[in-house]
Amino acid sequence: MALVPFKKAQDENKPALGQYDGGEPHDEDDDLDGRMSFLEHLDELRRRLTHAVVALLIGFIAAFAFAARAQAFVMQPLLATLKPGEHFVFTEPGEGFFLQLKIAAILGLLMAGPYVMWQVWMFIAPGLYANEKRFAVPFAVSTSALFTAGAAFSHYIVFPMTFTFFAGFSTDDVIFMPRIAPVFSLYAWLLLAMGVVFQMPMLVMVLARFGIVTAKFLAKHIKYAILIIFIVAAVATPSADPVSQTIVAAPMLVLYVISIGVAWVFQKRRDADEDDKD
Repeated sequence: MALVPFKKAQDENKPALGQYDGGEPHDEDDDLDGRMSFLEHLDELRRRLTHAVVALLIGFIAAFAFAARAQAFVMQPLLATLKPGEHFVFTEPGEGFFLQLKIAAILGLLMAGPYVMWQVWMFIAPGLYANEKRFAVPFAVSTSALFTAGAAFSHYIVFPMTFTFFAGFSTDDVIFMPRIAPVFSLYAWLLLAMGVVFQMPMLVMVLARFGIVTAKFLAKHIKYAILIIFIVAAVATPSADPVSQTIVAAPMLVLYVISIGVAWVFQKRRDADEDDKD
């Protein structure tokens, strides 16, 4: 739970801690009742993490029940990158089984995503104003939708183009016979990376809501943002080829521009809230 230093005074004329106001002296302990101790924050964090892990476990078990059917959907873009006569192979007895486990884990994450993000919001909500707490449901839905959009972008665009680039080095002398385990690891890495990258607008919304960033700040430092975006794209893509990095960086640049607008909207609202309090 986010830190709440002190309970807000009901009016601006409330005397300072311990100051005599003509009645009974104020007890400092009473003013600290609205503040959580460090151990209470840890306990709240543990509780939220426990709920999130349980939700992920339930999602994994539910997804594993139809993982075999989901495998056909996941394999579709992988198979589309192969040339006629090429096949995926596995050389270890457990690779086929663990492939379905990994697919179930990803599907379970997508299924439990809204509830997990709800737990994230519930952890930070106590540090927000009452009128800001109404964003709980939109926050959970939006983050889940953005993650799904990022995963879909990776599934249909990023991975096929990246894998096609690698598979293009096959020759008559060097035949490409990809093992399914490392190929799916590449697929899963790109999918998760793009899902996280697509959270940029929501991250900026939270930061703008807390007054940490503003639209002016983001626009002013856009040239540094472009550099950071290409560095992140280089880390997110397992290869050093400029094609894959550009494919990953392009939506990040678009999301950054969108984030500037998000920051402007929510910063303006925050300023209005402050003016109303004054």
